[in-house]
Amino acid sequence: MTLQQRYLELLRKSLINELYVENDARLLYTAVSMRLGKMADQTVLQRMGWKGNTAVGDLLQKREDGSPWWNVPLRMQNGEQKIVSFRNYVEFSHSMIGAKRMRNIEDCLDVIRETGIVGDLVETGVWRGGAAVFMRAYLETYGMPDRVVWAADSFEGLPVPTHPADQGFDYSAKMMPTLVVPLDEVQSVFGRYGYLDDRVKFLKGWFKDTLPVAPIERIALLRLDGDLYESTWDALTALYSKVVPGGFVLVDDYGDFLPCQRAVHDFRDQNGITAEIVRVDWTGVYWRKN
Repeated sequence: MTLQQRYLELLRKSLINELYVENDARLLYTAVSMRLGKMADQTVLQRMGWKGNTAVGDLLQKREDGSPWWNVPLRMQNGEQKIVSFRNYVEFSHSMIGAKRMRNIEDCLDVIRETGIVGDLVETGVWRGGAAVFMRAYLETYGMPDRVVWAADSFEGLPVPTHPADQGFDYSAKMMPTLVVPLDEVQSVFGRYGYLDDRVKFLKGWFKDTLPVAPIERIALLRLDGDLYESTWDALTALYSKVVPGGFVLVDDYGDFLPCQRAVHDFRDQNGITAEIVRVDWTGVYWRKN
């Protein structure tokens, strides 16, 4: 492993909070205890990071593919077994995409760098900014000064669903406050890693308003993370024509959100796109533009 690869591996582990995953386990344990009306056991908290701890091992496994680790089966007072989400209380990493999707970004960027594919890097839906930070770090690590990272987001969470295909998938600010990350908070994350500079361009607003007029000329890597049909469709219709031949399109929510998957297939069918869709993990996929 080269020095550059070692640095990017360490950065990846930091962004998805793999380095201190035992603290996530502590936080989840404490939240569950509070929900059950119990006092968190001090000994359990102290030994959470010990080798062989099953809670930490389970979180590390889920951190690999970015699967939800905050859903816990609990038995209610009436005896009913229920899956309870603690996401709004425990999810504080800088990226939720997991190791496999983060490595997929690196693999695609390796191809772009090694084969001389031109264009900028774009992410639509940045949350706390982790994946975009990784993209910017890659450019710095391999000395690629002629490219820009574009970070497009409302920075107000997901929109209230209006498209028929998105009905039943309300993840707007009221329903999912953890998805609301203001622009200044995202910029502070970039600053912590030393990458808040003029080679990161923020596009604030709904995709339908910002992406069609964004001054992006050529795209080497386009990463879609908008969850909904409308958000995915708006990003593809505005930006796909700017993806250069040989460039990559990464879709984060393909396996997790049926509306996103439908938007991808509707767009591909409408535009005669036949490039193979390659699965990364349980939800992430990508294809390479012919």
